Amino acid sequence: MTGRHELGGVVLVTAAAAGSGASDAAGADACRVAPPVFVVADGTGPRGTGATASAAVVAAFTAEVPTGAPATLDHVRRALERAHAEVGALARDTAGRTGSTVTGAVLTVHEGRPHWLVLNVGDSRVYRLLRGELHRLTVDHTQPADGARGGGRRGDARDALTRTVGAPGATADSWLLPVVDGERLLLCSAGLARALADETVQAVLALSGAPATAASALVGHASRAGTGDDVTVVVVDVLSGGRSPGLDDTSRGTGTRTDTADDDTRVVRR
Repeated sequence: MTGRHELGGVVLVTAAAAGSGASDAAGADACRVAPPVFVVADGTGPRGTGATASAAVVAAFTAEVPTGAPATLDHVRRALERAHAEVGALARDTAGRTGSTVTGAVLTVHEGRPHWLVLNVGDSRVYRLLRGELHRLTVDHTQPADGARGGGRRGDARDALTRTVGAPGATADSWLLPVVDGERLLLCSAGLARALADETVQAVLALSGAPATAASALVGHASRAGTGDDVTVVVVDVLSGGRSPGLDDTSRGTGTRTDTADDDTRVVRR
């Protein structure tokens, strides 16, 4: 999936690519590339329910966030609440064994300027490449099985999710970041982060030209590394309409719940 889009004065070029793994959970990834929404979900559960869970997450964003214009925080909140309810019903039917991650970047407007609302539940990730430097924008909700923490990779395949869509009391971390001209966003399921070190991801994003080339290359590298899991990536380039890069950062806030209407989204100024 590739495309060029203009909304809210922001010009984007986007692409997505996916590869299937060899594990029993293969086929459990889903994504949506429909500006203003870019989301990736990775489902878990028995008897194919993981695929149903990730599809339900994507469907919730499809139903609650209109396309073609910047979203509101209420749109995203309702999408998360709907996803939480629908995946929660699947979890109850499987004794709590079904769930899904979700990570995303949704174009919105804050204080009159275009911003990304970056959100995350679980261990799918959002990265940003800006001026050649790679920054991870999300935090994994995992617990390493051996108590050790890895370096550039997500960690051992045995890492347990500590937070999933559909689990009781689950919350979504979220941040508001100004859209910056020249930035490249990467959304990916855990299969990519498990297979590739951050240094490899950075090199591929920096050296690839079009988003479609970068997306395809990342999936190819992960496949050759033997991730054993599904790999789904979405690449978003900001051509114009955002801020000039180089302004300082500040932050405030503590995160937004998936199961309430409270707004504690961190605001990162750039």
